[in-house]
Amino acid sequence: MTKHQAQIISPVDGSIVATLPYHLKSEIDDQLNLSVKAQAEWAKVDIKQRGDLCRALVDALLASKNEIAPELSWQMGRPIRYTGNELNGFAERANYMIDIAETSLADIIAAEKPGFERYISRVPLGVIFVIAAWNYPYMISVNSIVPALMAGNAVILKQASQTLLAGERLAAAAKTAGLPDGLLTHLILDHASASEVIQDTRISHVNFTGSVEAGRRIQQSAQDRFISVGLELGGKDPAYVRADADLGDAIENLVDGSFFNSGQSCCGIERIYVDQSIYDDFVAGFVELTQAYQLGHPLHAETDLGPVISAKAAIEIQNQVNQAIDSGAKALISSEHFKLDPELEKLGTYLRPQVLVNVDHSMSVMRDETFGPVVGIMPVTSDAEAIALMNDSPYGLSACVWTKDIEAGRTIGKQIRTGTFFVNRCDYLDPALSWSGVGDTGRGATLSTIGYEHLTRPMSFHFKT
Repeated sequence: MTKHQAQIISPVDGSIVATLPYHLKSEIDDQLNLSVKAQAEWAKVDIKQRGDLCRALVDALLASKNEIAPELSWQMGRPIRYTGNELNGFAERANYMIDIAETSLADIIAAEKPGFERYISRVPLGVIFVIAAWNYPYMISVNSIVPALMAGNAVILKQASQTLLAGERLAAAAKTAGLPDGLLTHLILDHASASEVIQDTRISHVNFTGSVEAGRRIQQSAQDRFISVGLELGGKDPAYVRADADLGDAIENLVDGSFFNSGQSCCGIERIYVDQSIYDDFVAGFVELTQAYQLGHPLHAETDLGPVISAKAAIEIQNQVNQAIDSGAKALISSEHFKLDPELEKLGTYLRPQVLVNVDHSMSVMRDETFGPVVGIMPVTSDAEAIALMNDSPYGLSACVWTKDIEAGRTIGKQIRTGTFFVNRCDYLDPALSWSGVGDTGRGATLSTIGYEHLTRPMSFHFKT
């Protein structure tokens, strides 16, 4: 990589997917000015027209689905059989937020008072800086981009360096859709330039998705400015399988929740607690289904599991597994079940899924984010024990319970420190519900009506008539 260029190195085979130049300071300045100008005019556009243009943006992106799917596989390694679904998720979230925009952004009318007219309007913040993650570059960015546009803001997008082509696709779709110049801009920035953009007075809000460490840097960059910062950071999402759960359903969904996208999902399952009475059956079924997965080249149609994002990430994940084993954990998946082509093996990015038992919370694998195809499973003897273990984490993005007793699930959910709580499902983001977290998972919220509250400011109008 040269000083002024970003290279996308594919985890699939180590090849260079693309080389793109970083934007220069003068270009960044020009784009910020253009965004400010575009936002001022866009704020005057009625919501219906905004919605029509945002739907055109979605349509333009979907029109390139056949090209985007393999392009995304090469950039970040997800199997081709799944990458196209990300654009379906993009469309689902975008269209929902467009549908609810008029109601969500409507004025709040105060109670009638003789001689006065009083109401609160939701006013756009200005230019929103969206810093998106690589693991779901379209679905993560849409959480902020489309609602921000619908609320009357302009957006500057910084896509993760591993998936820069997703940012380029979004900018191209905006142009095809007829959005005004400067309304949705993709900037290719290094860390120093991104920090400067955050500190720039033309930026009114930042939405970041990524690691806790990077989130701290984002917060530090904004500390001297009175702007809001939305942070979706790490996770260590737990599942609890009660004795009365539908065992087959729980196993099927929790294996998928643990290993989809090679475990590189913000709300993926990383630790599971199972009632002692069904523990052995659950573990046996979980291992059997895991062994049926196919690890290999993501462009092959039969592949379920592709590589993790980099050899460095694979080493860190394996080190966490090794530390757990050294402390007494037992690994249940043998490498014999996942034969790899020698050429792929030597890349160091293809990591076999692993199921660990004999684990406890003294081990990093049960407390610290793994972000890979690894899950630890512990037996528990009561709801109270499960609740205590689920809450024994610095993170809180999502959690789930598997039970036929919905009211018991509801009671448990009220005691879990998390942003989203599921009963009998996991690893899913519903745009009708707010997406948020607690603790080291970050702050703020996207999607749902509540998401619009974080992309606007209240302005009160008080008239004496």
